Amino acid sequence: MKKITLKLLLALSISILLYSCSSDEDGIYMNNDIELQDISLSYTAMEYEILNLINEHRKSKGLSTLKTLNLISKEAIGHTNYMIDLGEVNHDNFGTRHQKLVKNIAAVKVAENVAYGYSSAQGVVNAWIKSDAHRRTIENDEFTDFGISTKKGNDDRNYFTHIFVKR
Repeated sequence: MKKITLKLLLALSISILLYSCSSDEDGIYMNNDIELQDISLSYTAMEYEILNLINEHRKSKGLSTLKTLNLISKEAIGHTNYMIDLGEVNHDNFGTRHQKLVKNIAAVKVAENVAYGYSSAQGVVNAWIKSDAHRRTIENDEFTDFGISTKKGNDDRNYFTHIFVKR
């Protein structure tokens, strides 16, 4: 009798435990409907022009335009400053930027284009469009938002970081 009572008690405990752990409570649940609280940033004329040229190019291909999010630009600014400090163009620490955007804006896909040395918005956008890999990023219809950073380095040449996000 004790064995049956003990087995029933164990079965009841397991049932309660399994029932109480719903998928909403597993610690992995992500709410993609979060209300985004963007930050305030200012953009240079060149940055506005790059964003507009990219959206014009997308429209010419029948693609949706992208929304500028300052939180994305904040990550771009950090990377542009990093490249200037190193004196080289790179995608170092992309995983960190990606994870911050997943956490802060519920990004599900992130990509970036970087460049160096161009003196005009049209020049850098033309170069990105002529490059197959950069153009694929620009023309990816999954992306919904983007951010930009352009800054002159110590050598008086421009560094660019352009981040694209799907939310």
